[in-house]
Amino acid sequence: MSAIRFMTDSGSDLTPEQAEALGISLIPFPVTFGDQVYISGVDFDNERFYQMLADAPQTPTHSQITVYQFTEAFEQAYQDGVADLINTTINSEGSGTYNSACLAAQMFYEAHPEAEGKMRIHNLDSASYTCAYGYPVMEGARMAREGKGVEDILAFMRDWLAHSVIYFVPYTLKYAAKSGRIPSAAAFIGELVGLKPIMRIYDHAIVTSDKVRGEKKVIPALVKKATEEMQPNSPYMVISGDHPEVGDMLDAAMTAALGYPPAGRTQIGAVVSINSGPNVAAVMFHEK
Repeated sequence: MSAIRFMTDSGSDLTPEQAEALGISLIPFPVTFGDQVYISGVDFDNERFYQMLADAPQTPTHSQITVYQFTEAFEQAYQDGVADLINTTINSEGSGTYNSACLAAQMFYEAHPEAEGKMRIHNLDSASYTCAYGYPVMEGARMAREGKGVEDILAFMRDWLAHSVIYFVPYTLKYAAKSGRIPSAAAFIGELVGLKPIMRIYDHAIVTSDKVRGEKKVIPALVKKATEEMQPNSPYMVISGDHPEVGDMLDAAMTAALGYPPAGRTQIGAVVSINSGPNVAAVMFHEK
C-alpha cells in the first residue's frame, strides 16, 4: 500500500469539479428546509441554494455528517488499498462532524484489527470554515501528486490549519442574528444605523473584531486587517457569495495592496451562508 487519499466535507466550499480534479473525496452535508432534507452540492448548487434561502419562510439547518457515513468511506478506502487517509473536517466547535470521524475511525479499527499499520486514518479538525481548510486540503493533494511524503503533507496542512485566519463581513445581519453569531438586539441596531461587523475566525472561535459604518468601508477595512496580520508574501484567498462583484472588488484591492493576486477565489456554500447570509466579503490568510 502506498496511496494517500484526501477527504473533506462540503463546508470546505470546494466545488465538485475541484475535488474531482485533485482526487479529493467530498462528503456533503445534509440541509433541512422545514421537513425536507436536501444534500448540499447534489440537490442544489450554490446559486440555487441562495434562491432557496431567500424564499424560505424559516432559516434552514444543516446536520453533522454521521459516523455511518465516515465508516463507509473508511471501509472503501481500505478496500482500495489506501495507506494514509487524510480527512479534514469543519470546525469541531461548530459541528459534531469531527467527533463522528474520530468515533468512526475507532470503530473501523475495532472491526479491522488487521488494518493497524496498513491504513492510517488522520482526522484533522480544521478549527475553521470554508477555504481555511479547503485551501490546505487542495494543496495537500497537489503535494501528493508531486510525490511528497505523507509526513511533509501533514506538517504543511497542520501548520495552515493552526494559523489560518479569516476576516469576514456579512452585508446583512439577519442571518447571523438567527444563528446566534450576533445577539439579535445588536443586529437590529446595527442594521438601523448601517454598522457592519468585521468578524475574525481563528482557532475555533468567531469574534467581532471591529465595526465599520457603511458598505463602502468594508473592503478597505478587510484589506487593512489582512495585510497587517498575514505572513509576508504568503498565499491568501478571497471569499464572496451571491454578489461576485464584491469578490472582484476585494480581489483588486488585495492585489493592489500586496502586489500579487489571491491564490484563488471561494464562493460560500450552504453551510456558511445559512449562518452569514449569501452576501459576504472575506479574506483568508496565514497569520504571521
